[in-house]
Amino acid sequence: QMQLVESGGGSVQPGGSLTLDCAASGLQFSDYTVAWFRQAPGKEREFVATIQWNNGDTYYGDSVTGRFTISRDNAQNRVYLTMNNLKPEDTAVYSCAAELKMSGGDGLRSPVYYDLWGQGTQVTVSS
Repeated sequence: QMQLVESGGGSVQPGGSLTLDCAASGLQFSDYTVAWFRQAPGKEREFVATIQWNNGDTYYGDSVTGRFTISRDNAQNRVYLTMNNLKPEDTAVYSCAAELKMSGGDGLRSPVYYDLWGQGTQVTVSS
């Protein structure tokens, strides 16, 4: 069974930090490009960050550049999203997604090119 499970969500104050964990099972994570997306109630799914399978190149959404960092540990089949200087507008359900050997291009930022998704973890940023 190929599965992604997110963890690490929770409630934090503005300016705080949080690290999300995407754990994969039933697959070799090193063969997959992995991305984080988020969706707030009533909003469209938004691209957050992605890390490429073959070279580790990373790309970020404009709203999180400079604050969030995506990284991976292929030996542990995990991808992380470290979020710093969190803002209320970062509040959303964060989901990780993976696609086998997807190479660079604009598709890295599009959810339609990712077939495997986790269930999501809630991040709430408020005072």
